[in-house]
Amino acid sequence: MKLYIGNKNYSSWSMRSGVLLAAFGIPFEEVKLRFDFTPGSEWSRAISAITPTKRVPVLVEDDGFTVWDTLAITEYIADRHPELPIWPADTQARARARSLCAEMHAGFTRLRNVCPMNIEAFFPDVGARLWAEDEALRADVTRLGAAWCDALKHSGGPFLFGSFSAADAYFAPVAVRLSRFGLPLSETAAAYRDTVLAHPAVEDWIADSLREQDFIVEDEPYRSARA
Repeated sequence: MKLYIGNKNYSSWSMRSGVLLAAFGIPFEEVKLRFDFTPGSEWSRAISAITPTKRVPVLVEDDGFTVWDTLAITEYIADRHPELPIWPADTQARARARSLCAEMHAGFTRLRNVCPMNIEAFFPDVGARLWAEDEALRADVTRLGAAWCDALKHSGGPFLFGSFSAADAYFAPVAVRLSRFGLPLSETAAAYRDTVLAHPAVEDWIADSLREQDFIVEDEPYRSARA
């Protein structure tokens, strides 16, 4: 099984699937395609041959069967490995976990647009300015914190539904964004953010991203070069 991903430093969507597979010890081969969005680039040719969406991540089985979109990949892995607690065992908790993942999948657009994932860089000054000026960003972070705190209240933590699940893998890139931009959270939400960042699968992804030392201009709204 192969997982095609983009640059680990920038690709939040890739991070979700990569962290999920690694956290549960599911064997896979990681294939990284460097982001390059110019027409005719190696990225364009490679990704066009794998998926009609031309986006990562993409899961490719040994027989060539492909699954794209992070939610579809998560459900496919859960179906293939029913012995693993990828989703919570309790029916209502499982439905709530799926609801949160779907909300993340389709929502929090302001947070994603103005605070793109950039693991190697810290932008606390930018975060402070955005927080003061951007009401939509504040609303996204407030909703995010409330969702986390509600799940943690019912489960008892340390992860959203007790033990690590697909929901935590899904929110790992958001934890990165919040930490790199220094956006304010409640004590409970901040503790959860740090718990996610300290998970071994997340730490490994972050370490790999720091080794890339690659600069993609299209993904750098706040820097003109690497420090």
